[in-house]
Amino acid sequence: MRKKYSSDYIKAERRGYAFVIPALLFMIAFVGYPIIYNFILSVYHVDVMTIGQQTQEFVGMKNYTDIFADPTMKISIWNTFLFTIGSIFLQFVIGFALALFFNLNFPLAKPMRGLMVVAWMVPMTVVALLSKFMLSPSGGVINDLLMRLHLIAKPVGWLIDQKTALWGVILANTWVGIPFNMILLTTGLSNISKSLYEAAEVDGANAWQRFFYITLPQLRPAILSVVILGFIYTFKVFDLVYVATGGGPVVATELMSTYAYKMGFAQFSFSKAAAIANVLFLILFVVSLGYLKLIRKDEVIN
Repeated sequence: MRKKYSSDYIKAERRGYAFVIPALLFMIAFVGYPIIYNFILSVYHVDVMTIGQQTQEFVGMKNYTDIFADPTMKISIWNTFLFTIGSIFLQFVIGFALALFFNLNFPLAKPMRGLMVVAWMVPMTVVALLSKFMLSPSGGVINDLLMRLHLIAKPVGWLIDQKTALWGVILANTWVGIPFNMILLTTGLSNISKSLYEAAEVDGANAWQRFFYITLPQLRPAILSVVILGFIYTFKVFDLVYVATGGGPVVATELMSTYAYKMGFAQFSFSKAAAIANVLFLILFVVSLGYLKLIRKDEVIN
């Protein structure tokens, strides 16, 4: 039997579509079309010599086989995962610790928490330039502080040494991401009912037991969001690394994003740059699908 809807319901539904359609058209024009065009570009041979031609040579998957045969591509993939995992781990641990600290609600908790958010609002290019100055082996405040604490004997070339350059940009990105983690986790902590802690305390649970059996399980959705969103944001970081090190020294900090940029705008191999960008997109797409699956699983359980 066909379900009947009132005229008011139909009008409200149409009104809803009227609000959604402009956003949908915007997404198709500025997100969908570039993704499709980028894939098409990756299966043709397009460089500085052929970009102006009416037709380009169709090469199929050759661009993909070429980039994966390039040692720099393998290094950039490894660096991207190491940069992402290292940044997320440090951001989450420090951000979680600060969230627990500010959740104590002492008098200056809110003003101090607000000041920390300023770091997240600073543009990445500014962060990169500040990092270059702070991590400089000559006059950098980080080296000066470590030497005063007798933790190092001589200045370290954080961003100019192949052994430490990647960790230098990881530290810079960690500084930016800590407030994001802290705010989301603080919001999650504030939503946990105090009665759970009171009941557990009455039952004789100590602080560690309350943390592991109440705080962590209740924070699972927030932790999942922080980690997955952090992975997506960090995996495609470009401006911070490009301004701070340019992918160097040599290829020590070369990420997939910086490698795609260089392939397209330094070597003018636009089709290979598109192929690299598609590989990056595919990895993030798979991660996003996994995130949606976990979210649906949580909704079913709850």
